[in-house]
Amino acid sequence: MLDVRHITKKYGKVTACDDVSFRLEPGSVTVLLGPNGAGKSTLLKSVAGFLKYQGSITVGGFPNKSVEARRLLGYIPEMPSLYPNLTVSEHMEFLARAYRLTDYAGRVDELFRRFELEDKRRKFGDELSKGMQQKLSICLGLLPEPKLILLDEPMIGLDPHAIKELKLIIEELRAQGRTMLVSTHIIDSVDMLWDRTVIMDGGRVRANVTRGELEKDGRTLEQLFFEVTEGTAPEGGEA
Repeated sequence: MLDVRHITKKYGKVTACDDVSFRLEPGSVTVLLGPNGAGKSTLLKSVAGFLKYQGSITVGGFPNKSVEARRLLGYIPEMPSLYPNLTVSEHMEFLARAYRLTDYAGRVDELFRRFELEDKRRKFGDELSKGMQQKLSICLGLLPEPKLILLDEPMIGLDPHAIKELKLIIEELRAQGRTMLVSTHIIDSVDMLWDRTVIMDGGRVRANVTRGELEKDGRTLEQLFFEVTEGTAPEGGEA
């Protein structure tokens, strides 16, 4: 579903992503781990088509910046980007029209119910708390029901109920055959969700393993993370 090949992204003299490669299969949840400044957000923005880079990224076999790929891709950014003069409901309607969705009202109602936004429908974007903005951003990312979903630090700012619902939704989407790439530096928030982990540090992929491979070695995700970011573990290969 997602094929990332030899991605390099530089900001001036700083290399944020250095020859990054991995591949994600349909119906899987991959957690993208790394300390602050590891290059995770830059990588997700590159996959989403927001940045120029060297290398190749395809979504469902299509170049990631193509119309075909964009129809398959959903992106939930670390920092919500909302319109201050649109209400919560108008945000959802705007996105639905942009994607030419039909019969989406029930989907909106379900998302609002699960993320406790039903009584915020008439609130403007700049009237929402940070946590509510994050909830709305998640709803916007999920509304088109994309095949590939990028989630950048999605649980920061969420209350316990919203975290529980998001984890349940991730499990439901995986069961539906959707593919998710979840970026975080908080290991505990995703410890039970992942099928594969890609660990970055210093702009490079330092490990790329499945849950089964890690369990076979008798190690935890936390142990692997600190081995590759603070120890001398070998770099992971391509998926």
